[in-house]
Amino acid sequence: MSDEKKLAIIATKGTLDWAYPPFILASTAAALGYQVQIFFTFYGLQLVKKDLDVKLSSLGNPGMPMPMPMPVILQAMPGMQAMMTSMMKQKMKKKGVADLEELRELCIEAEVKMIACQMTVDLFEFSHSDLIDDVEYGGAATFFEFAGESDISLFM
Repeated sequence: MSDEKKLAIIATKGTLDWAYPPFILASTAAALGYQVQIFFTFYGLQLVKKDLDVKLSSLGNPGMPMPMPMPVILQAMPGMQAMMTSMMKQKMKKKGVADLEELRELCIEAEVKMIACQMTVDLFEFSHSDLIDDVEYGGAATFFEFAGESDISLFM
């Protein structure tokens, strides 16, 4: 049995705000010497698409700090999602937060194993050419093999 610590992450969300935690935690753990795997399933598959174009949505997220108070009905108006996504990306850039492509590349360089749920790939009719070359494919059993031996398992 290896002394190397292991971190298993299940990424299920495909919005901008939910894209950061798996990549930040995975790259940090890898830098600390952990062996890391991320299992991307359902909407989390958006995070391993070649065209990484995730959006921000405040709907259903009452804790999101808004620059000004805004009723939910206004947040649902056409164009608001794009505007909020742009505002958040600008704020992150201004604060020196790495963008998602950089974080994903850090994970790849740190040998974080990324697994796309094959069932979800089939369900949403993605092709392997839609996803980055560095992703592997497998089912829940593939992930459990690693997660069962992990020191930490996170569901996001």
